[in-house]
Amino acid sequence: MTIPETETETEETHVTTGATVWLTGLPSAGKTTIAYELAGRLRAAGHLVEVLDGDEIREFISAGLGFSREDRHTNVQRIGFVAELLARNGVKALVPVIAPYADSREAVRKRHEENGTSYVEVHVATPVEVCSERDVKGLYARQAAGELTGLTGVDDPYEEPEAPDLRIASQHQTVQESAASVYALLSEKGLA
Repeated sequence: MTIPETETETEETHVTTGATVWLTGLPSAGKTTIAYELAGRLRAAGHLVEVLDGDEIREFISAGLGFSREDRHTNVQRIGFVAELLARNGVKALVPVIAPYADSREAVRKRHEENGTSYVEVHVATPVEVCSERDVKGLYARQAAGELTGLTGVDDPYEEPEAPDLRIASQHQTVQESAASVYALLSEKGLA
């Protein structure tokens, strides 16, 4: 049986090579903004994409968790599980999540490796001074006013990745340039 040409022309073509792209960095580093810009580029090229925003995950999947080291680890592992599941099923899972501890990020990478799922770590290496000027959510101002403690990179640790797949200094480039550099890396790895 042959399919009429009109049906074939309306079918969407999707690229079904999944991968997790984890964007780690300080609050207000630009992780989420870069992730959404990258998502648009990937969708335009036919990729299935989901952005696993850290704030949304905390509200819906990790509700009730605090910001202790243990709770942060649990949150990262939950996000990593969802990302790997999506990636294993052909979706580009973009994860703009601080994930301040190296061992938590390594556990997520290991889970991906064990399942043969592609994982790319991007460090959005914006200095804390620049992040505090951007202060997208007012966290740095609240911390400075004594209304907030445990702010990652200020009075709570952030362990920078020693060997990320890509390090972006977002303060020196546009969002489009940052997203383009991640897209280029994915292309080099055969994932875009």
